[in-house]
Amino acid sequence: MSVFTKVSYNELRDFLQQYPVGELIGYQGIGEGIENTNYFVDTSDGRWVLTLFERLNYDDLPFFLGLMDHLASRGFTGAMPARTHEGKNLVTLNGKPAALVHRLTGQGVLFPNLAQSAAVGSALGDLHVTGLSYAGRCENSRGPAWREQTAKALLSRVDKDTRALIEDELKAQSKLNFAALPQGVIHADLFRDNVLFVDDRLTGVIDFYYACNDALIYDLAVTLNDWCFETNGHPNAARWTAMTDAYRARREPEESERAAWSLVLRAAALRFWLSRLYDWTFPREGDVVHVKDPDQYRRILEHHRNTAPPAL
Repeated sequence: MSVFTKVSYNELRDFLQQYPVGELIGYQGIGEGIENTNYFVDTSDGRWVLTLFERLNYDDLPFFLGLMDHLASRGFTGAMPARTHEGKNLVTLNGKPAALVHRLTGQGVLFPNLAQSAAVGSALGDLHVTGLSYAGRCENSRGPAWREQTAKALLSRVDKDTRALIEDELKAQSKLNFAALPQGVIHADLFRDNVLFVDDRLTGVIDFYYACNDALIYDLAVTLNDWCFETNGHPNAARWTAMTDAYRARREPEESERAAWSLVLRAAALRFWLSRLYDWTFPREGDVVHVKDPDQYRRILEHHRNTAPPAL
């Protein structure tokens, strides 16, 4: 279980006195988190998720929480951070920065259908349009510079074929100028476990802690690579079409995005392949049960390198 910081009942009860959320009823640790400690919390006035931030840059936390507040207050289906009696949404618990947010109903889906894929495309388009009015700024911590740095750390530790693939893809990616593409706030990690559903109704987008300012179309590429690929590394054409059509109904890509689309899809696949390959090669203490198979994203990258994507 990924509960890095233990919180006792009494500690949590005292912590909650800062908020207008009623009395503590119960709580339990959430095992899915990798970067943070998470608890489900029930009080007499509602249901919440408590997050203690273990590894994120403290200076970036106001951006994440402010974005969640900005989106939710404008009707986006995301969690609203709770505020203390003093109006703060970021506080401290057991020496760690912490936030309490409303717990949304629903659960993630492992095998999405067409209706769910379309709902995610619509939500992503809504996020990009609504996020344009958010004044916060945060650089992408997993952007091109990170990919270069991570690749260099891996090159001496991987086999010959893997090294050749990484080097060739980095050379191809050097031709892609992300800054020249339409920019805005992106989720950057909109995987299946970060979207909640009740049947086919999307009830919430969660985990904004990789959100940043970057190329909007890159966010669509990240999302498609997770939601619309089978485990064999081939896309599901029906889900792909459902998601992209729904996204375009909310936000129409520009010509520059269409022209760069193939390389953007490859960049999104490379980012998660490198991330997983790094975690596989340099495991952190306590990560053994959480390291995901890097070959899944290698197969997606190789598909994009060998096959032109459907036009946007």
